[in-house]
Amino acid sequence: MTQTVLVIGSGGREHALAWALARDPEVAVHVAPGNPGTASVGTNHPVDPFDGDAVADLAVALGADLVVVGPEAPLVAGVADAVRERGIPVFGPSAEAARLEGSKAFAKEIMEAAGVPTADARLCLDMGEVVAALDEFGPPYVVKDDGLAAGKGVIVTSDRDAAIRHAASCRRVIIEEFLDGPEVSLFALSDGEHVLPFEPAQDFKRVGDDDAGPNTGGMGAYTPLPWAPAGLTDEVVRTVVQPTVDELRRRGTPFVGLVYAGLALTSRGLRVVEFNCRFGDPETQPLLTRLETPLYGVLHAAATGALGGHAPLEWGSGAAVGVVVAASGYPEAPRTGDPITGADTDGVFHAGTARDADGRLVSAGGRVLTVVGTGATLAEARDAAYAKVALIDLPGGFFRTDIALKAASPSDLSESQGALASPVSDNSARGER
Repeated sequence: MTQTVLVIGSGGREHALAWALARDPEVAVHVAPGNPGTASVGTNHPVDPFDGDAVADLAVALGADLVVVGPEAPLVAGVADAVRERGIPVFGPSAEAARLEGSKAFAKEIMEAAGVPTADARLCLDMGEVVAALDEFGPPYVVKDDGLAAGKGVIVTSDRDAAIRHAASCRRVIIEEFLDGPEVSLFALSDGEHVLPFEPAQDFKRVGDDDAGPNTGGMGAYTPLPWAPAGLTDEVVRTVVQPTVDELRRRGTPFVGLVYAGLALTSRGLRVVEFNCRFGDPETQPLLTRLETPLYGVLHAAATGALGGHAPLEWGSGAAVGVVVAASGYPEAPRTGDPITGADTDGVFHAGTARDADGRLVSAGGRVLTVVGTGATLAEARDAAYAKVALIDLPGGFFRTDIALKAASPSDLSESQGALASPVSDNSARGER
């Protein structure tokens, strides 16, 4: 019997989700509004992803067995709630539970109540409190917008004036202590009670090689992490994800969907940098490329409270590396409308793309494509990804050349294996995804 799934969103994450779901011949995929990439694996529908009633109406009209809400903003706006009210299973948290990403202050409150290790922080409501908190923690200064900011609401700087300027641009602001050590992303499915983890990944937040320049939504990612401490996933589930899910359930707002834990492996141990309430972009693209467990079944199990006792997710034995191709001017002022060629290749996921009046593929956002290569090793996967990137032409487009470079280097790996605060990537942006 064919299962019908509706994916909400239009970015690279949604293309990867639609692609992974469509690998199952028994699943019919629909995407709203989608992009030119999702159109190759499913049927696009011109529906506003923020309009909960319109999304619910479409799900009913399609006879959807499952709705998967991809981006964080519709989740925070309550789109999942509107669909659930129609009796359709939804993979994605309620608006109340999505505050885990929608408000950093709320996330800190949950972590404190659940005993989850995280950075010390201060919620500041005026500039006097901001200045006092900056003086308390000292440089490097970590300043975060309390709300959603599309991956660019965080600044980490030793320039006190720059920290103050960023704080002044935020309605409510969090000032945190700086966390040393590399970052790790760990996803876990949740049905509101049980959790089922993915393998860890690492992304690259800064726009330029060697982690130079401003924060972005993410310029690339890779998985697995050969340098990660043994037992890391189990530790994160035990000390971070499960306690957080338990606390939200205790409050009467069970989290159903994807818990994304952004972690720092510090010299003092594991710390949570942030939570997200959905799949991360660009980690999703390489992770789903390696996932062997059929995606529909586990997402439906999470949406219907049936993750308890589910078998662990199965993974391919190799590696995957994703490289983001960005538009000229990204992240400050990305240029759109440039023609794209060479993107019609397996492993190329569309994010900021569109069709012009003549049907040509053109850029339509800052992060335009995520190009994923696979191989038996990270080095082979890197080579495969960059070979595909070399075939793509986007006027003014650019990409980082060092995604997974240190992790794929035997010399760097041998120095860092077994170390909790591995130097595999500086990645000290501490940015939200």
